Amino acid sequence: MISFTRLLCGSSYYGDQLRYTSDASRGIHGTSPGRGPVVIWNMTQSCNLNCRHCYASSDGKEYSGEMTTGEGVKFLEDLAEFKVPVILFSGGEPLLREDFFEMADMASRLGMRATISTNGTLITRDMAKSIKNRGISYVGISLDGIGELNDRFRGKKGAFEEALEGIRACREVGQKVGLRFTINRHNFQQIDDIFHLVKEEGIPRVCFYHLVYSGRGKEMMEEDISHEETREVLDKIMDHTLKFYRQGDEKEILTVDNHADGIYLYLKVRESNPERAQEIMELLEANGGNRSGIAVGAVDSRGNVFPDQFTRNHSLGNVREKSFKEIWRDENNTFLSNLRNRKSLLKGRCGTCKWLDFCNGNFRARAEAFTGDFWESDPACYLTEEEIGVKLKPEGKIV
Repeated sequence: MISFTRLLCGSSYYGDQLRYTSDASRGIHGTSPGRGPVVIWNMTQSCNLNCRHCYASSDGKEYSGEMTTGEGVKFLEDLAEFKVPVILFSGGEPLLREDFFEMADMASRLGMRATISTNGTLITRDMAKSIKNRGISYVGISLDGIGELNDRFRGKKGAFEEALEGIRACREVGQKVGLRFTINRHNFQQIDDIFHLVKEEGIPRVCFYHLVYSGRGKEMMEEDISHEETREVLDKIMDHTLKFYRQGDEKEILTVDNHADGIYLYLKVRESNPERAQEIMELLEANGGNRSGIAVGAVDSRGNVFPDQFTRNHSLGNVREKSFKEIWRDENNTFLSNLRNRKSLLKGRCGTCKWLDFCNGNFRARAEAFTGDFWESDPACYLTEEEIGVKLKPEGKIV
């Protein structure tokens, strides 16, 4: 995640403790002995919606072989013993699991910070109270457009209003909630409308996700926005972030799944405020770029462990067979070792980019989906050759 609020305005929130400290870059979680990563648990593949970009390829049917309640309890105990700082309950739709609140209670009792990624359509006021009473620190609710556009994208008429009611229910009971928005060709022109919604509804946090070509998202590869359009979107996000800050309206604004955003933001700020730009550079250096398989890990509903929730072609093991800690600390896992020491393996623009220490090769799942090669360049990097310090031969090949 790239916190525009932190980088542009200096405002700090909980997640910034994990993203922008020198200790975090040295492995305070995920890589240092006895410290686990942030873990996304896709606790079910079932979902009441059918979103076009779903990386888990979820839909409304029941899936066999998902972890039982007992296995879930053991899994959470293992994470707590490994000192995992945050667990994100995701899906599918996590609120469809009958034992969700039992799992949430367990995470809270074990001292882990628990969050939820949900489509929000099932959250009533009573459910919002139950979520808050379980000590859930944050609920992220996905909207991918305003009104009918969101409904088309998510495969259900009325999904927009239901998700909005879920956001309102959380706000009414004092449960921290935020909006999640995946940028694509069908909705990128609604960025201003999303910011208007955030202001009107008093939503304190919004995350703008770049499209990752995983699951059904791979079928949307041709529906991603262009590099120039991406830069225009980032300019709008910067403008709105600064506007909120100058108005004294506390909003946490982040972008997700494209570490080129941090470099782009730095280069823009450097033009007008070199002193602030230097602070941004120091924060980006502390962050270290993409940390899939380093400070972030994921587990699917059947117990398979992955470097992140999108990188599903490369299972690291299964928590039914070994503890998450054993899998995560396995020094004999060549793929995991390569991922943690990836810089020499990266190819193309990524391999020669002068910002490699700040980006760490961006998103490998997207590179693999686009090129078939896990170590090739991320096609969603929109920085120019001049900006990344890459020279091209006359025939267009990298020198």
